[in-house]
Amino acid sequence: MSLLSDLINLNLSEATEKIIAEYVWIGGSGMDLRSKARTLSGPVSDPSKLPKWNYDGSSTGQASGEDSEVILYPQAIFRDPFRRGKNILVMCDAYTPAGDPLPTNKRHEAAKIFSHPNVVAEEPWYGIEQEYTLLQKDVKWPIGWPTGGYPGPQGPYYCGVGADKAFGRDIVNAHYKACLYAGINISGINGEVMPGQWEFQVGPAIGISAGDELWMARYILERITEIAGVVLSFDPKPIEGDWNGAGAHTNYSTKSMRKEGGFEVIKKAIEKLGHRHKEHIAAYGEGNERRLTGKHETANISTFKWGVANRGASVRVGRETEKDGKGYFEDRRPASNMDPYVVTSMIAETTILGKI
Repeated sequence: MSLLSDLINLNLSEATEKIIAEYVWIGGSGMDLRSKARTLSGPVSDPSKLPKWNYDGSSTGQASGEDSEVILYPQAIFRDPFRRGKNILVMCDAYTPAGDPLPTNKRHEAAKIFSHPNVVAEEPWYGIEQEYTLLQKDVKWPIGWPTGGYPGPQGPYYCGVGADKAFGRDIVNAHYKACLYAGINISGINGEVMPGQWEFQVGPAIGISAGDELWMARYILERITEIAGVVLSFDPKPIEGDWNGAGAHTNYSTKSMRKEGGFEVIKKAIEKLGHRHKEHIAAYGEGNERRLTGKHETANISTFKWGVANRGASVRVGRETEKDGKGYFEDRRPASNMDPYVVTSMIAETTILGKI
């Protein structure tokens, strides 16, 4: 096994200028990440310089067998923490051979919104809090939990320390460092309220990059759990009953919100979000109704309310923002399995472009 490990960790730059590019894309379910690798003649830092590629869409639920070719467009480049050296990970989106985006390509529409002059002028910043659950491979039950049974009630696990409170820390720390190595603006990690559940934060990131970075962070986490023999779940309510669900709270600000007097801009933006509550909820992740019950630090899915420092609200404003009269707010509605391209662009569309 040591020889296998040595071969995996070979430094290619000692023997060749060629590099390996791992192309990453989103499959037909909207949550299944796929990837495959190709050899390039040398290092590349600009995604527009990378070749387009194709794959069999009939095998990912994105095309029929009679016309199965789907084209990958490279959109963002990250350093590869698995192969290291000058090798890269490439975030792609998917198109038909005629150049039309697939229905599952949510990045394409998001890019249109983020390129709108009014949105560009406001420089929207995002910070996404991605919660997830680590499951035992064979029984699909959270790690650290007795098989078929339950641990002690919630309370000691949030940001907890100790073998009876924190389960999977090696995976979490490996992911943290791998994301930093990749060039993802990961800003922190913490243990969550339910044991076996964790969170990482991506941001601040501007515009479309928030979606690129979160998707690549998810990919890296999926690869690490693959190595560890653990199953990664983004289910918004993995365990029914008196256990916290998993969300993807989305922190947001614009240039106007970050300036003096920004709190008034924030309040107007929140009012706009309230008017489109149903539309946002419909786009904020599958199974979110099991999570947004009005309990476990959530607002009920059928109501919209906001408040300062209120984790039971749809939208929360921090005490510091209230005190400073400017800053950001947190949309607490998105589920852990939301598409960040959809959520980030929709928030900008509602609050900046004023879509009703």
